[in-house]
Amino acid sequence: MEELLKRAFSGDPRAIGRLISLVESEAPTAKELMKQIYPHTGKAHVIGVTGSPGAGKSTFVDRLISYYKNDGKKVGVIAIDPSSPYTGGAILGDRLRMQSHALDPDVYIRSMGSRGNLGGVSRATHEAALILDACGYDVVIIETVGVGQSEVDIVKIADSVCLVLVPGMGDDVQIMKAGIMEIADVFVINKSDKDGADKVASDVQLMLKLLGEKEWIPPVVMVSSYKNTGVDQVKTELDGHRHFLESSEEGKKRRYSKLEMEVEAILRGEISLIVERAWKEEREAGILDKLACRSCDPYTLTADIISKIVQ
Repeated sequence: MEELLKRAFSGDPRAIGRLISLVESEAPTAKELMKQIYPHTGKAHVIGVTGSPGAGKSTFVDRLISYYKNDGKKVGVIAIDPSSPYTGGAILGDRLRMQSHALDPDVYIRSMGSRGNLGGVSRATHEAALILDACGYDVVIIETVGVGQSEVDIVKIADSVCLVLVPGMGDDVQIMKAGIMEIADVFVINKSDKDGADKVASDVQLMLKLLGEKEWIPPVVMVSSYKNTGVDQVKTELDGHRHFLESSEEGKKRRYSKLEMEVEAILRGEISLIVERAWKEEREAGILDKLACRSCDPYTLTADIISKIVQ
């Protein structure tokens, strides 16, 4: 493990890929690995890019990488794809749309399956972002599988969130959902050369006014990823948002909130494993037969399992 970490910290892409694979597969060494990685994190700007499927997120990310590269930044990308129901692997391969950076030594692109997670990101996404952070990447971009009504988990991981909206896909209805509106730090109206883009932008501006004043007012940027227009402005706004987070009380609150959610997620995961083991023991002891003949009820059984765990 020490040799693997040493190679990864020196920028070896194969070693970095191996580390991400270990946490994604929930290998027994993954927890110890993350303990050693965590002290080296906290330097990268983690950017979430989310929006409806088909909004052009991958092409937008491809363009955004170029602008960060022009600033001399190392960029890591985690593209979350829908998972195969058979293998759990990513099946769309969004990184195919980022081929212009595939051979760049300062760009690392990794596809990860959502593993059925409804939050638009997989459970290992946060660990993968931490690994890229620790391995010297200045910017880590996470492209989600596609946001819906409740798929807003990216806000628990990213420092800054870009919500990509497009005309003609019902995004004028999508933005009426307050939960979707409130996660965005920058609104990107992609495919702005199409009819209806101005209406989407004006609807966003209206909803922002209805949500009330905030310290950071999310900018609305008109973008055409295909024509590569407006992406440089998005980068400028993201840089501004990072400065805001580093210099404001609101930024401090957000950092602490993310840390809370990080610890809570690990706690839930650990507790879930303990409960699963306890429940497996009960099943193997024949408790299902007792439940089937009603000599035991699930409420008492649940209370008994919990009392055994916490004693």
